[in-house]
Amino acid sequence: MTSSSKKTALVVGATGVVGQACLRHFAQHPEWDVIGVARRALDLPAGAQSLKLDLQDRAACEAMLGGREDITHVIYAAVYEQPGGLVGGWRDQEQMRINLEMLRNVVEPLDRSGGALEHVCIMQGGKAYGVHIHPRIAVPARERWPRDGHENFYWLQEDFLREAQARSRRWHFSIFRPRIVFGDAMGSNMNPIPAIGVYAWLRHERGLPLAYPGGPERVNQAIDADLIAQACAWAATSPNARNETFNLDNGDVFVWQNVWGSIADALGMQAGDAEPQSLAAALADEQPAWERLVHKYHLKAPLDLKAFIGQGAAYADFQMNHGKQGPLPPVIMSSVKIRQAGFNGCIDTEDMFRKWFEKLQHNGLLPAAGLARASQR
Repeated sequence: MTSSSKKTALVVGATGVVGQACLRHFAQHPEWDVIGVARRALDLPAGAQSLKLDLQDRAACEAMLGGREDITHVIYAAVYEQPGGLVGGWRDQEQMRINLEMLRNVVEPLDRSGGALEHVCIMQGGKAYGVHIHPRIAVPARERWPRDGHENFYWLQEDFLREAQARSRRWHFSIFRPRIVFGDAMGSNMNPIPAIGVYAWLRHERGLPLAYPGGPERVNQAIDADLIAQACAWAATSPNARNETFNLDNGDVFVWQNVWGSIADALGMQAGDAEPQSLAAALADEQPAWERLVHKYHLKAPLDLKAFIGQGAAYADFQMNHGKQGPLPPVIMSSVKIRQAGFNGCIDTEDMFRKWFEKLQHNGLLPAAGLARASQR
């Protein structure tokens, strides 16, 4: 074990929406060293380190992690999603197997005699309650419920973690179930923000208002990626988080149609009448238009549209209820347990949307809102 009081967090999946937020958060605190793990190059915050690693390569994971004596905490935010099969792949057996093996390839090399490992965080989500397969779930969903009876890589990863921790008893774990996650990560499979921003600005360039593209209303919840990072830091050292599962949300509820005006305003646009359509289909052939937008406004975003939005448009379709018929039951998860345990972070969901779009604009990944407003005068 390390003798120093300084801790080292290994953020796995550091290019994703949760991973990037965790990397930034831990890098801000002098009592932490932080290492981001990904297969591709990372845009590192000051003070962070990087480790290029393919999590499906067991030998490489053993070589890179098996001898580390400094890593005390793992924030596991990696997920394998089949290319082009985001929602449909959630019940695929091969996808489940790969996600289990990736977690094993990280934890097992660190879980050894003489290792420094103290805590592991993993992510689940609303799929733990079957929100992707059941027409309705009881409200609010609670962590103490019996496991929902469907196959899911969540259960495979959780069972592995519980068994490994019971054998070792030298470290603990926490499981988070965040609601719809929003952040600024580019190329993420489950972050709608860049895709919505692209959809908005392509409409702007055609003189169109920002029409809401989704389906019927549904009361839902969101979680800011920065809040997840704060929760991971809290769980890393709190005895109340040991071997526990927590739902996680912003602290309020939202309906897409009700926040759409704030989203439009954050982008400098007027909200238009609803135009139900698939964002994935609407953006499928927009590579040339995106390139023109990047050049026109001298954006720092990738010229490759897919590299910017990932599968975020398909994920937005799912979360915005594209193609569904209403009325739709609410999807609400109770966050009482984590608040009683001691984590009380929260953010107004409308403020969250504004924050992330403003950050993309500030970083030159989307045109500034003022440019849109000026053109509408």
